[in-house]
Amino acid sequence: MTVAGLRLDALVRTDVGRVRDHNEDAYCERPQSGVWAVADGMGGHERGEWASATIAEALGQVPPQPDFDTLLQRAADAIHAANGRIFAEAEAKGAQMGSTVVALVVKDRRFGVLWAGDSRGYLLRGGFLHRLTRDHTQVQEMVDRGLLTPEAAEGHPMGHVLARAVGVRGTLELDAIADGVEPGDVFLLCSDGLTGVVEEPEIARMLDPSTARTAPDALVELVLERGAPDNVTVVMVSASEPTLLSFAAGETG
Repeated sequence: MTVAGLRLDALVRTDVGRVRDHNEDAYCERPQSGVWAVADGMGGHERGEWASATIAEALGQVPPQPDFDTLLQRAADAIHAANGRIFAEAEAKGAQMGSTVVALVVKDRRFGVLWAGDSRGYLLRGGFLHRLTRDHTQVQEMVDRGLLTPEAAEGHPMGHVLARAVGVRGTLELDAIADGVEPGDVFLLCSDGLTGVVEEPEIARMLDPSTARTAPDALVELVLERGAPDNVTVVMVSASEPTLLSFAAGETG
């Protein structure tokens, strides 16, 4: 896929892991519209799977848009619509269900990331890994308020208790960031099945341009080697200059 003079290539890998018997993760890959996402369902069995799939389906239906700002808004609208649908279903069944989401949109050499929960978005640029998202967890809120040090937050037993997710309330607060895209950028969207097992320096090494083509498989295989206690999903989107082919006169056959 080429957008405003940039080539975008995406690779995806998802796995149930070593412990769970079903996969509550879902992903969206819609290069025609410039939308990618990872959603990590919660609620157990069919409920979590349905919630994450509902988000992926809603984002997958976002059509191509004329400009970046409209695309970002349409993606946000799709997540809000999914929130309403999941919340209504939970109310009707009297059972809590929900999902995290992290979504990437790219258009006109700009990117935006939308998220709720602890699925993360990263950007590798110039050899440095930047975390684009901030976890919506109770532990992270304690760190933000100065009640807990970042060091104490690592491995905290309540680290996976979400403070925000799609479908758990009638209204949803989404966080968003936007910036420009540069050739060589590598975006990574992932569920916490990855970040709970693999450290960020390891992620950065695997996203290096020399090995990026195999990064999703390598990251998931590393999670599996370490026991994979949760489902894991990785979506990688890399930006590069389009390949230009030139032919001398008479060589086009």
